[in-house]
Amino acid sequence: MARALRKNPLRLWERLYLLVHLLTIDTAHLALNLVICVSLAVLRGVPIRHYFRVAYNRFALGCLSPREIQHMSPSTATIYREWIASTCAAAQARIDSGHATPDDQYILDYLHRHEEVLSDGESSILWVGDRRHASKFVLFFHGGGFIAPMQDGHLEWCLRSFIQAGRCQGQHVAVAVLQYTLAPEARYPVQLTQAADALAYLLKLGVRPRDLVIGGDSAGANLAAQIMSHLLHPHPDAKEVALPYEERIAGVFAVSPWVSARTDDQSMADKALIDMLSPVIMEKAVHELFGNHDKYNAEKKRGQGWAMPADVDTGAWYKGLGKFVERVYVTVGTQEVFRDQSKVFAEGIRRTNPDIEVVLEEMYDEAHDFILLEGKRKEDGDATRRMRRWVEGVLW
Repeated sequence: MARALRKNPLRLWERLYLLVHLLTIDTAHLALNLVICVSLAVLRGVPIRHYFRVAYNRFALGCLSPREIQHMSPSTATIYREWIASTCAAAQARIDSGHATPDDQYILDYLHRHEEVLSDGESSILWVGDRRHASKFVLFFHGGGFIAPMQDGHLEWCLRSFIQAGRCQGQHVAVAVLQYTLAPEARYPVQLTQAADALAYLLKLGVRPRDLVIGGDSAGANLAAQIMSHLLHPHPDAKEVALPYEERIAGVFAVSPWVSARTDDQSMADKALIDMLSPVIMEKAVHELFGNHDKYNAEKKRGQGWAMPADVDTGAWYKGLGKFVERVYVTVGTQEVFRDQSKVFAEGIRRTNPDIEVVLEEMYDEAHDFILLEGKRKEDGDATRRMRRWVEGVLW
């Protein structure tokens, strides 16, 4: 069974301080964020439905420390176990009441807890779908700025975009969700070493690269970008991964990718009040991920883009990636702070890799990571359906 990664818990006085803050100053911050985010959505003519959640996430990431966020949130493994149990219970209830959907019996047959600890003894793979029956696979990295655990919306997204894509094709898909160690307990490049270990493990199981898609959202998309970098330029701290059969990985997706440590580009300024992220929030996240920045700064000075590929010459860094990856899908919202860096990332790969099919989508109504927000609402929204269509085109 996977460990529920949680270390360095809050002491009693820290918990009391957090409670007082939540009841006083933080309540005011949350109210202010709600007014600003929703008002700007109205003024810009975009649907406001998801912007209430945007405001809450902005409050949490802006007002709480990483340790406070981790104290208030169940671990990734706990979220996974609770989601499996509740999803199966809901499917059984619909069947018992005579209101079953076409997916319910499939959920009961193939959605079971299956956790595998990786070689470092810390990270683990949490399976969504039955890998023993699967012919196609997804290696999934959740977002959260490397400081927050997975949300149930991530798992709902995996079910609706990936598992259901397989059902439509009459095949089974299994999603390997990586539970990685969060910052500040572990800093870059620990998460890369764990992701490389997860990829190597899937290949050891016999998963063929042509049957595999890799990706994630926000920080998880950064981790997918790190894996692409690692395939092309093996990082000295991570396990080198060789792709068998002389095959390329079928596709890599990056939703709202965090691929630059900079906070001074135009979209950071223009979208700083409407998005769930802001320059201040991202400066804090950069500090938590890199600590004293020495390793990141040294790599950047040498033109090495493992950590943040949009901070170097992205095209030059990824030149030759077509030997390892067949397709890349980048999706970003017009209303989010990562818009500009996402474009630099996608266009850099496209510029020097004519043998990779690069799809870059910019959606006007969306801010950061709307596919996650759709998952939180348990709905097949536009972002979820776009992801499903892309995966169907990649794997079948």
